Parts: sequence; C-alpha cells; structure tokens
Amino acid sequence: MDPTAIMSQLITGLSIASILLLVALGLAIIYGSTGVINLAHGEFVMLGAYSAWALQTFFSLNLFQSLFFIFVLTALLGWIIERVVIRHLYARPLDTILATWGIGVISIQAIRLSAGGELRYVEMPSQLASSVSFLGVDVSAFRIFILIFSAALFILTWYLMFKTSFGVKLRAITQNPEVASSFGINSDRIFGLTFAYGAGLAGLAGALISPLKSVYPEMGTPYVIDAFFVVVLGGVESLMGTVFSAIILGELTSFISFQSNDTIAKALVLLAIVILIRFRPQGLFSSKVRG
Repeated sequence: MDPTAIMSQLITGLSIASILLLVALGLAIIYGSTGVINLAHGEFVMLGAYSAWALQTFFSLNLFQSLFFIFVLTALLGWIIERVVIRHLYARPLDTILATWGIGVISIQAIRLSAGGELRYVEMPSQLASSVSFLGVDVSAFRIFILIFSAALFILTWYLMFKTSFGVKLRAITQNPEVASSFGINSDRIFGLTFAYGAGLAGLAGALISPLKSVYPEMGTPYVIDAFFVVVLGGVESLMGTVFSAIILGELTSFISFQSNDTIAKALVLLAIVILIRFRPQGLFSSKVRG
C-alpha cells in the first residue's frame, strides 16, 4: 500500500477505536468496580441514540444541545435499575447476568412498542458535516470530534477514579469491602453512582454514534459485543488497558477490512481474542485491583 492508503487506514482505525472506547468505557467501570457483567449495556447505548432522536424530533434540539440531557437521563435510568434490581444481586453473579439480559430485552420491546421498529435517523451537526484534510487524507470532521470527545471523557473518568474522594472510596470498596465499611464508606451509594455513571457514558456513546448509523431497537447488541472484546483484551480492571485495547482492535479491524471485508475482519479479530485469552486470561493490560 502507498503511504496515503496506510495513513487512511490508520485514521480509520482510530475512528473505530474512539467509538469502541466510548462504548467500552462505561462497561469497564461497571464491571471493574462492581463485578457485574452488564448485558444491558448495549441497550443503554440504544437508549442514548433514541434520546438524541426524540430530543431532535420533538424538541428541536441538535446533538450538542442534547448531550447533557442524554447523559442525565440514561444515568438516572441506570441508577434506578441498580437500586431496584442489581443491588440485591451482587453476591449472585449468574443472577446479575440473567437480570441484565432481561432488562435489555424489556428495553428493546419497550422502544419497539413506543417508538416503532422502523429505522430512525439523527441529523449530524451542521458545523461538523464537512471533511478535513489531514496528511493528505480527507477525514470526517464529526469523526474527529468523536475522537477528541472520547479522549476528553477518558481523561475525566481517569481523574474521577484516581484524583477524587469518590474514586478513593470506590477503589477502597473494590479492594476490601469490609475494611472500607468499617471506615464509614457507604458501598451501596458508591456502587449506585458508579452504575449510573457507566450507564450515562453508554448513553453518550449512543447519542454520538446515532448520526453515523441508523437508530433501531436492536442496535446496541453489536456494540456491547465489541465492548466486551475491548474490556477482556484490556484486562477488565485497567482503564489504560481499555484505551490501548480499543486502539489495537480498531486498527486491526481497519486493516483487515481493507484487505478483505468487515465480516472476515470481525471473525479474525474474535479468533485472535479467543487465542489470547487462552494463553493470557487476565488480558494484555491487567491491573490487579480486587483483593
């Protein structure tokens, strides 16, 4: 390949990686902190996309104006689900899998009944509808925005987890719940806020993806599968691992798709992950947190 084609594929890979990071970041926080395998995470992505569509259709809000409301709405929904269902199942991992799967199915059917099953579309912000030339390659301005937004969200999340009292309490609970409780840390409250934050991140991911993809009830399923790939490859409890694994998978998908097609790329990437976890089940960037 000539240098321009290589640069094009590198940029495409980064674009894919930014979307993977957006979706996987909330999943990594929820699982790494609470141990819950949230199979409904994809439905939070879907709800974020439908929220963007509804706010645009019924309230004439563009995507930028909608982001704050979408984060709050999906975070609130995540908090309610954690309070009503998940908090009673932390000691029963299999039950949390079944419960979150059921919540996902209910969410899909609720959207199908209320908004219909036909494809919906979200308008891309006019300010970002053009392309930008970068090192001889035309790149969508909106995809550049997603890349920058993903990086900003990661920095915010890292700061929240490692530089605030909330993060200290969360890590204390994750390492040793009994000792943390003896110091007066309310694990129920911390876990509820963590689940809400992860759900809010998923909602933002869905909103930002919506101008690029059609919005429909089952749209979250492929994204949550890819997000699990990212989290497993990254080492589950490592935020930096989530970033690097998103980049690795994004670039692999981009270059294999260029040489063959998207279907073969996804199959080969999945095969590579299966081989990896066979010999390194802790992932590439494992970070021992739980005690």
